[in-house]
Amino acid sequence: MTRELTEITVVGGDDTGIIARVTSLLFERGINIEDLDQAVRDGVFRMTTRVDAAEMDTSKGELRRALAELGRELDVDIQVRFPSDRDARRVALLVTKETHVPEAMLEAEANGELAESGEAEIPVVIGNRGDLRSLAERYDKPFYDVGDGNGSTDEKRLLDLLAEYDIDLIALARYMRILSPEVVFRYEGRIINVHPSLLPAFPGAEAYRQAKDAGVWIAGVTSHYVTTDLDQGPVIAQRAFDVPDGADVAEIKRRGQPLEAEVLLEAVRLHLADAIAVHRGTVHVREGTDLDPELGLSAAASEANPDEPVDGEPLSRSGAATTGSK
Repeated sequence: MTRELTEITVVGGDDTGIIARVTSLLFERGINIEDLDQAVRDGVFRMTTRVDAAEMDTSKGELRRALAELGRELDVDIQVRFPSDRDARRVALLVTKETHVPEAMLEAEANGELAESGEAEIPVVIGNRGDLRSLAERYDKPFYDVGDGNGSTDEKRLLDLLAEYDIDLIALARYMRILSPEVVFRYEGRIINVHPSLLPAFPGAEAYRQAKDAGVWIAGVTSHYVTTDLDQGPVIAQRAFDVPDGADVAEIKRRGQPLEAEVLLEAVRLHLADAIAVHRGTVHVREGTDLDPELGLSAAASEANPDEPVDGEPLSRSGAATTGSK
């Protein structure tokens, strides 16, 4: 028997009875609920349930129609994602002004390096400003400016575009706008951001300036899944770099920006290969994955770290002191 895990997401206004109505519909069609999680933020309700649909007594099309009809009745949006739907591997780039990260992502796709198999694509670039239209056009990608001229986003238009292009994953390529629960809840676990610090240090705006003001000698960048809590989603990968004495913000940024592009691409490739999973708020590499991800320090940097002394263990180097009486 093949066991299919299907994801059903419900998003809308918070009201009583939504969970009961959805779960009853699933039960009536022979669908077993494996996991259910719900949350409310800023008056927006979200329920994500993962179900075993292998022995359901209806078709995929009929289930989608029944859930869509229930969604209209409850005034909520219900989306169904069967495992086979995930083969699309379509990545939307969300951008603002900075070119270094989106250009690296577009170049990787052009070279067949966006995914391990080379089959993923970036069908659309969406900005909250129009600055990167020419970059998208250089790579023959449609570009949409969903901003209002001041950087604020028309999220209804954004959601319409994501649905129109059947997006599997959203990559925030230095997208300088906080996504509301209306977007995050609909694409939970499918939005990856790159942040210019070693989270959880220096969240929020001006992270490189925060690093300078704190006087750190080592700074870095982080790729992470996006949640409704700003810069607090599960960390996927990080890179670190040294901060020279007297370095200004511009120098710190110059050292960090190449790593921003690298760490976002690493995270996207891991996600598309289904090589990582989130468990209890942290990312883990799945057993048996063919990828060899660099999630933190490089091998050379790791080897440079000393391995002793360790509390409670005697030193092993020749001539070093050991425990015992004189």
